[in-house]
Parts: sequence; structure tokens; C-alpha cells
Amino acid sequence: MARKTQEKREDLKLRLIEAARNRIISDGLANLRARDVTQDVGCSLGGLYTVFTDLDDLVIHVNSATLKVLEASLALAEAKDRTPTDRLRNLARGYLHFAVSHRNLWKSLFDHQPPAGRPSPEWHLEEHMFLMGVIAEPLAELQPDMSETARAIRARTLFGAVHGIVSISLEGRFVGLPIESLEQELDDFIVTVAAGAAAR
Repeated sequence: MARKTQEKREDLKLRLIEAARNRIISDGLANLRARDVTQDVGCSLGGLYTVFTDLDDLVIHVNSATLKVLEASLALAEAKDRTPTDRLRNLARGYLHFAVSHRNLWKSLFDHQPPAGRPSPEWHLEEHMFLMGVIAEPLAELQPDMSETARAIRARTLFGAVHGIVSISLEGRFVGLPIESLEQELDDFIVTVAAGAAAR
């Protein structure tokens, strides 16, 4: 009996994650409502709280699934034997393509803020950090004498720069780049950074 109950809870959990994901895709995170999600899966509002602490907890699980899709889209097998510069270029391109193709899910990764006094769980913060390791790998080849700590900081700096370029451009900010120029400008930016790193 306990096993069957657990299976039902797990099934409900997965269906709620999928329903919330679909709502974010269609309407954006700002319009996500617990009542809409539970109606989509055919359960009561109270049903959501049997598997998640609250709507924020549900969003964290949706974002976790999104990070797994992002990670898979950046693990480009065809690029693993290329130069470190080319691997960084592929990462930047892959990140841009993911942001364009999954706009609302991508925005949810950065727009969601947990309630005050309740930080995101450690396991979820660690999921966010996977990209830093992927960036640090080619950086280690470009600057082999850099310490691991310094390289981790540089990876975060480079991610912040690429994310900023993508974000302000997709949001149509006045300093953003036109979409048709964005990929080439990102490419040139990465080549410039990598050349500078190698020269040092």
C-alpha cells in the first residue's frame, strides 16, 4: 500500500512539473498560478502541497529540468576534440540558441526568486554551477598556469558577459544587439577573449 501511495505521489509530482513547465512556456513565469497548474492536471489545489512545499518549490523543480535540457544541449560531442577557442565558441552559440528556442524557460532560470529568508536549496544551486565547469575546461587549456580558484572566477565572468549580451539583446534593450548580428558578435567576442587569454 505504501509503495502504491508513493508511486501516485511521484506520478502527480511529474505531472505538476510538466503542467507548470507548459504554463511557463506559454504564459511566462510571472503569470504562473497554482490553481491553473492543478486544474491542468485535474487535482485539487491541496494536491500540489502534498508533493511540493509551495509554488516556488514547484518552479525550482521546473528550473531543474530546464537546466538538464540546457546541459544536454551544450554537451556537444562533435566539439570535444576541437581547440579550446572553438569549444568556447560552441558553448556561446549553444547558449544563445537555447535562450532563443526556450525563451520563457530560460528566463525563468534567472527571474525566479525564492521567498525572502528561504534560499534556493543547495542541490539546485549546484545544478546552476555545471556551466561554470564546462567553461573552465577550455580555459584551463588556454591558461594552464591559472589557479583552479582563479579559473572558476574567470568562468563565471565569461558566463556573465555572454549571458548579459544575450539577455539585453533578447529583451530588446537599447544597447542590445539586433538578433541577426547577435551570433556573429558573440562569436567574435569569444575569439577575442580566448586570444587574450592565450596571449597572457
